[in-house]
Amino acid sequence: MKEILRTNDAVQLSWAEALLADAGIHAFVLDRHTSILEGSLGVLPRRLMVGDEDAAQARRILRAADLPVEEVS
Repeated sequence: MKEILRTNDAVQLSWAEALLADAGIHAFVLDRHTSILEGSLGVLPRRLMVGDEDAAQARRILRAADLPVEEVS
């Protein structure tokens, strides 16, 4: 799996998930509940992950929507 987005912004995360789902790309959010437990102070941002085979296409989709894309992982 590859990380393509890291954010504490629930709206941004939801938008990214919707864009990827619309393109047929399965995405998985890590740290969703951990982030809530720490009070969403920004210490533990949520991470949006996709399969290795979908990472390049997912990054292109998020860039086209002006979302901040993680280049590492």
